[in-house]
Amino acid sequence: MEFTDAWGGKYPAIVRLWEAAWAEFVPFLRFDVKIRKIVCITNAIESINARIRKAVRARGHFPTDQAALKCVYLAVVSLDPTGTGRKRWTMRWKVALQAFDITFDGRLTAVRR
Repeated sequence: MEFTDAWGGKYPAIVRLWEAAWAEFVPFLRFDVKIRKIVCITNAIESINARIRKAVRARGHFPTDQAALKCVYLAVVSLDPTGTGRKRWTMRWKVALQAFDITFDGRLTAVRR
C-alpha cells in the first residue's frame, strides 16, 4: 500500500506490474541474501551468452551436434584463455555456493563427490 501511495500517481503502470508479479516475487525473498545477490547479478551470464551467440552466428551452421558443442566450448574457453579468471569466479561465488548448498540440503556437494 505504501508503494502504491508513493508511486501510483506518477507511475501507475509500474504499480500494476509490481502488484501482478508480487506472488512470484515473494518466494524469492525466502532465499538467503547471498543467494539473492548472485541471482540478481546477470551481467556475467549475459556476457557469456553474447559471446556464444557471436561465435555461433559467425559459423552459421553445424554438420553435427559435436561440432556445435565444440564451437560453444571454444567460445567459453576464449573468455579466459590463461585460466586465471577461475580464482576470481571462485571467490565471487564461494559464499553463494555455500548458501545454495545449505538451502538445498547438500545437493550441490553430492554432485561433486
